[in-house]
Amino acid sequence: MSGVRAQQKEKTRRQLIDAALNQLSAERSFSSLSLREVAKEAGLAPTSFYRHFTDMDELGLTLVDEAGLTLRQLMRQSRQRIAKGGSVIQISVLTFMEFIESNGNIFRLLLRERSGTSSAFRAAVSREIRYFTLELCDYLQQANQLDADIAYLQANAAVTIVFSAGSDALDVDDKNEREQLATRTIQQLRFIARGAADLSNRRKAGKE
Repeated sequence: MSGVRAQQKEKTRRQLIDAALNQLSAERSFSSLSLREVAKEAGLAPTSFYRHFTDMDELGLTLVDEAGLTLRQLMRQSRQRIAKGGSVIQISVLTFMEFIESNGNIFRLLLRERSGTSSAFRAAVSREIRYFTLELCDYLQQANQLDADIAYLQANAAVTIVFSAGSDALDVDDKNEREQLATRTIQQLRFIARGAADLSNRRKAGKE
């Protein structure tokens, strides 16, 4: 019976998380949501909320953690596509743009809370972005035989550019504009990759 109760508790918790995400939009940030609104969207009584989260801040931090996990899963999905052949940068950018199109609210949450008023939220978002950057750094280091510092510089620059492109993509409905944005992002990342490779080659040749 305890197993059934645990499953039901997790299901209800999931309902609250999904309800909060569903209410986020270009016009509504997480800070504008109320506990009652989230509970109502989830089809639950407000008192049920407290069985899963101490307050809205805890729910928000859970959403940030989920968003970070989703981003890292996205990178792994991208690698699986790369393994089947094709341009690493092109596949990665297109995978990311697909993510923005279908998970805009998750990405909006990260963007907004990254510079929001809550220091706990800002720290949580920074931590998730750092995890994402370090995972990309490890991949670049192994795939391109780069020194750790060069791989990190490339990963950090790539994440900055991709997040900026993702922010722009949230406001683009036109398919051609979205494709142009993806093309520009791919070109920018290729410039950075060439710079990283050049720096690595110069270092190996003893010129750096």
